[in-house]
Amino acid sequence: MLNFLLSILVITTALFSQENVKIMTYNILEYSGSDSAIRNPYFRTVIRNTSPDILVIQEIHSQQALNGFLSNVMNAYGNIYTAGAFINGPDTDNGIFFKTSRFIFISNTRIPTAFRDINEFKLIHVNYPADTFRIFVVHLYPGSGITNENRRAAEVDSLRKYTSTLGTNNLYLVAGDFNITGSHEQAYIKLLQPGNGSFTDVLAPMPGIWDNPVYAAYHTMSSRTRSFGGGATGGLRNRFDMILPCPLMLSNARIIYIQNTMTAYGNDGNHYRDSINRRPNTVVADSIADALHYASDHIPVFASFKFGNPVGMHTMKTAPYNYELLQNYPNPFNGSTKFRFSIKHNQNFSIEDNIAGEHKTVLKIYNILGNEVATLIEQKLEPGTYELEWNGEDYPSGVYYYRLYAGDFAETRKMVLLK
Repeated sequence: MLNFLLSILVITTALFSQENVKIMTYNILEYSGSDSAIRNPYFRTVIRNTSPDILVIQEIHSQQALNGFLSNVMNAYGNIYTAGAFINGPDTDNGIFFKTSRFIFISNTRIPTAFRDINEFKLIHVNYPADTFRIFVVHLYPGSGITNENRRAAEVDSLRKYTSTLGTNNLYLVAGDFNITGSHEQAYIKLLQPGNGSFTDVLAPMPGIWDNPVYAAYHTMSSRTRSFGGGATGGLRNRFDMILPCPLMLSNARIIYIQNTMTAYGNDGNHYRDSINRRPNTVVADSIADALHYASDHIPVFASFKFGNPVGMHTMKTAPYNYELLQNYPNPFNGSTKFRFSIKHNQNFSIEDNIAGEHKTVLKIYNILGNEVATLIEQKLEPGTYELEWNGEDYPSGVYYYRLYAGDFAETRKMVLLK
């Protein structure tokens, strides 16, 4: 949808706010809602103590089950979360919940595979409407042996075929239950294979089989050593649940991974092939360890990401005394183009006034029919000169108009997208 890189030329620190967002993935073990009185209290404990901004889940059975989890777990202590659109595919399904105050849901797109669907969830942060954020959620084929490894690899092929069509400025990650047993698996290798649509593992290198005490702190499966209510046993011994961001999110992007925040919640590294609630657990309270043990045979993984990261910041000695919107360049363009505009310095207008008031700068793009197709920026800015890049790969060829609103200034210019 919208992809852009914003570089700023200002006289002092820009007014771009930044927000940390916690994203969590959790396999909730064949959740149908039928045993809600038993497991929901444990799920509530986990959610209340992690408070994810976005939660993606696996092994949800139906729309009714999703609605029940939303009401009885996510919103048990207040109307905080919204559920994204649900698609009932083959076998069990994936779902998403997000804090209503922070995100707007766009769509759920089904990526079919031979076994289970992969889902592409699109969201927009309410404070950064120009950044469309994609979360791919997977629950790959389970089981050991080369046959099952090949099935997982084929599912990843379907995912990479889809992500390879994304533009180079798209921001995305994949999360879920991968059922991958080690770095040797083709599914893992293909996920990280360089090229358009690739992913990164922030915990790499982790060579070899992951059922290894060396990797005990990263294991997410299984939380228990005895069978009850379904699910796997054997204690924490494998790293099935992961969050893998795209390479762009590790460097100079508007959404970036915050280093050292990838966490297998409740795993203190001392429970290899043991139940997570065996005393002592040195990173969570006993009540939380018990909740993780009884809620599911997986423990959740979360990581934090910074939204609204200002990139390419530079300094100018003086601020302009006029508003100005320059012609985009290149024009015509194929793929991406850049815009530059200036917000004037007004001696009777202070930065404090801008912070307190509603003096927003807005830059929008319209098609030839006058329909708005993109909002590139809509926020308060200091006086200065700004440059941003817009990627039009997802839009058809044709004539477009871009319009700047700032203070009492408004100007429109024409541009041409050629493919």
